Amino acid sequence: MGKAGILLPVSALPNRYGIGSFGKEAYEFIDFLYNSKQSYWQVLPLNPTSYGDSPYQALSAFAGSHYYISLDMLYNSGLLGIEAINDEVNIQGRINYEKLFKTRVNVLKKAHINFIKNIPTEYYNFCNKNSYWLDKYAEYMSLKENNDFASWNNWKEEKFENIQIDFWKFTQYIFYEQWYNLKKYAKEKNIKIIGDMPIYVAYDSADVWAEKENYYLDKDFKPIKIAGVPPDQFSNDGQLWGNPLYNWEYMEANNFVWWKNRIKFAAEFFDIIRIDHFRGFESYYAVPYGETTAKNGEWIKAPGIKLFDEIKKELNDVNIIAEDLGFLDNDVKKMLKQTGYPGMKVLQFAFDEDNSIYLPKNYVKNCVVYTGTHDNNTVRAWYKTLNETAKNRLKNNVPIKKGEKISMALIRFALNSMADTIIIPLQDYMNLDDEARINKPSTLGNNWTWRLKGDYNKKNLIKKISEASFANI
Repeated sequence: MGKAGILLPVSALPNRYGIGSFGKEAYEFIDFLYNSKQSYWQVLPLNPTSYGDSPYQALSAFAGSHYYISLDMLYNSGLLGIEAINDEVNIQGRINYEKLFKTRVNVLKKAHINFIKNIPTEYYNFCNKNSYWLDKYAEYMSLKENNDFASWNNWKEEKFENIQIDFWKFTQYIFYEQWYNLKKYAKEKNIKIIGDMPIYVAYDSADVWAEKENYYLDKDFKPIKIAGVPPDQFSNDGQLWGNPLYNWEYMEANNFVWWKNRIKFAAEFFDIIRIDHFRGFESYYAVPYGETTAKNGEWIKAPGIKLFDEIKKELNDVNIIAEDLGFLDNDVKKMLKQTGYPGMKVLQFAFDEDNSIYLPKNYVKNCVVYTGTHDNNTVRAWYKTLNETAKNRLKNNVPIKKGEKISMALIRFALNSMADTIIIPLQDYMNLDDEARINKPSTLGNNWTWRLKGDYNKKNLIKKISEASFANI
């Protein structure tokens, strides 16, 4: 049995301010992982989000979301008064992104006013070290703010004030200061953090605005083709993500410098990087811009192993997990083997056919197994949707103890596999239903809003997780 961990987005942590943060609840969650004898905490992307609130459609591939800044920590350091943080108290269950969008920046601007009265040397060091992305991000956000937060291709106003630039740099300084303190605490507790890197960036992002030559755009800077995946058994129309595609010829001629910077940055930020849609580095699915579904796309070759050879030359050993789900051909499998990165196995996919590649008996040791990911329903809710054939496959493969919940049986099934690493969504340990689903792909609304209740941290749950992780099953 390999090492075990738990998947929980930072946004889902409980606190008083409407969204999880890097405050005391994050430290308490690390204590919870430690007490539950876990080795990993897997999070979702922590970048600033835009329309739709998806962390996979971020405003920057490098910046962190200012929503995760702990207001209590700003209060404790004297940067915010009690009135300012009390105005942000929002005890309702799910995340209200509209409220956060309307109020959080104003609260942080109050903190910035106090911050500039006595700026620490570390702030200037941070700005210098990160200038290669931070300068353009601060300009982009300032211009975005002055254009009613419209997408950059619709901007009319091209002016900004220096104080705006300073403010957006301040948000990143505080974000990263709080994050690295939290990561240091996790290290002290022997918890490694697995981060998530989306393969693509959003069209409305500082990355595209600042370096348009990296993307497949026309003379008016509109996408020529956009990203997605073709129709499959889960979606008749496929998934039309809408991200601009990379100009791989330009990137390769430029020695993949943007990708090297991005991977190096992420390797410092996380202990292990899960790269989303890994197959897109071998071939990517391109849909003509303006299409309303992903039906009319085509597969186009990408650099493949050349990119990862260059990354390894420069960065030596980077711990990467390849999200190799979906349509995989022999070329993708060959690229994955050449990199040596572990791929992913999802048990919810293991009962769609006989002798599925997702059944533990067909695993190699170098893989990471999940009961489900952020895109799946909880095991409890998923099981209700299975047809009788799939349920029979499950019962014929998964040892289920008398009176045991399906969630726990599937968790034990994962933990007893030969996989090096086992990651379980916390919702499955808690046997939660579909109200705890994080995301339903290809839908807008009610995604990314689930939050953990503050009373989760109980002895019986800790005992359940620690015993499952170390039992002779």
